[in-house]
Order: sequence, then C-alpha cells, then structure tokens
Amino acid sequence: MTRYREISPVEMTPAQKEVHDEIVAGRRGRFGGPFEILIRAPEVCRHLQRLGEYLRWGSSLSPALSELAICLTARHLRVNLEWHAHAPLAVEAGVPAAAIEAIRTGATPSFTANDQALVHRVVTEFIDTKRLSDATFADAISRFGEQGVVELGTIVGYYTAIGNALNAFQVPLPPGAPQPFPE
Repeated sequence: MTRYREISPVEMTPAQKEVHDEIVAGRRGRFGGPFEILIRAPEVCRHLQRLGEYLRWGSSLSPALSELAICLTARHLRVNLEWHAHAPLAVEAGVPAAAIEAIRTGATPSFTANDQALVHRVVTEFIDTKRLSDATFADAISRFGEQGVVELGTIVGYYTAIGNALNAFQVPLPPGAPQPFPE
C-alpha cells in the first residue's frame, strides 16, 4: 500500500512548482518516479535531480557501467521501481540480460566485458564492506581513474537515497509490472 498521493502542479507550493518545472524542462522531460516523493522537500529534490541528471547523462562512465551500478544498488536495497526502470536500460546499454537476471535473483553474474566485471566487484565491495580493498581500488583507479571511482561511489550513494525514498513511501510498480523482489 502506497504511503503518499501525487501532488498535482496546481497544488504545489511555489518552491515545489519551480523544481517541478526545472525537472520537466531538463533531460528527463517529465516529472515522476522518485520525484513524486522528493518534491515534498523541494531543495532536496532540486539537488538530487541535478546530481542524478549528471550521473545518468554526464558521467565519465559508459551507460552500461552506470546502469549496472544502479541495478546492483537497487538489488541491494530491493527497490522494485528502480529495478523496473533501470534493468531494461542496463540490458539496452550492453549488460548481458543473463547477468542482470543473476543479480536480480542474488546469483553470481558472469560478464564477458572486463569493465562490467570490475564495476560489479567495486559496487559489491562498497555495498558489502563499505570499503574497497587495496587491490580493487588499484584496479578501479587504473581502469576508471579517480573521477570514475568517485562517480561509482556517488552512483551507489545517490541511488541509495532514491531507493530509501521509494521504499519508505512504498511507491508501487506500474499496474501489471512483475515484482522483481517479492516480499
């Protein structure tokens, strides 16, 4: 059962409406998903939206690597809506569908692309240990550079914030969509 109701633009405060309009005018082109929740704190919404826009469309990481990191975070937090939105984007960007399904079910994925295997290792270590081993850090720096390592950690943090909002307010999947992480 959802714990919120959507706020229409005519009901929004001036601050909410300003952020709403900024989101619609930006790369996203629409207002929805986690922003239906985040708009309740307009400045949080504004800053997270800008960060998310950068992480999705401006990062030094390829879409496949970013989407893989997003899916790993969504799986860790069991965020159904985030998984629903990003798993197809990961496959479309070049992450093997079998790897995405393995992540969804908690199995060990197999990758043919070394970059994807390394992102899996980095994000899994961040999530599981809250740290990176010296070996993983060195491999990640060598492959992605300092900027890429910062961006990977930030993707995990950003999508954790988004996932926490979606889970706290029990944002449902679209009607008829399969639930990726049944209770």
